[in-house]
Amino acid sequence: MKEMIEFLKENPSGYLATTDRNGEPRVRPFQFMMEQDGKVYFCTANTKEVYRQLQTNPSLEFSTTSPAMVTLRVRGKAQFDDDLSIKERILETHDRIRMIYQKADNPIFEIFFIDHGQVVFSDFSGQPPRHLSF
Repeated sequence: MKEMIEFLKENPSGYLATTDRNGEPRVRPFQFMMEQDGKVYFCTANTKEVYRQLQTNPSLEFSTTSPAMVTLRVRGKAQFDDDLSIKERILETHDRIRMIYQKADNPIFEIFFIDHGQVVFSDFSGQPPRHLSF
């Protein structure tokens, strides 16, 4: 878990994959927000398609790559959370998110987390990918 969180902190921008209502894959740029109590947090607006997709099917995968071309994939199920203290912490540490949502109790501001799932680290070294669970 510690290795995954450090990698996400160093490489927070990546891509989030979900499925639409027809079972078709959808991928979009996304950003890791934070970790707390073993939960990996992200955020979105409840006006977005990604929110509706995760409400219908919470399975997701987030992928990010380091400048050295090491890739991390995290797979799990989204669990939405209304914890205002987490929302406040995200707003305090992410200027762009604060510009969008402005306050923790903004009715469209949603946070979700993954608290267990699978992790894959891979690179171009020729070594097989490393699979971990958390």
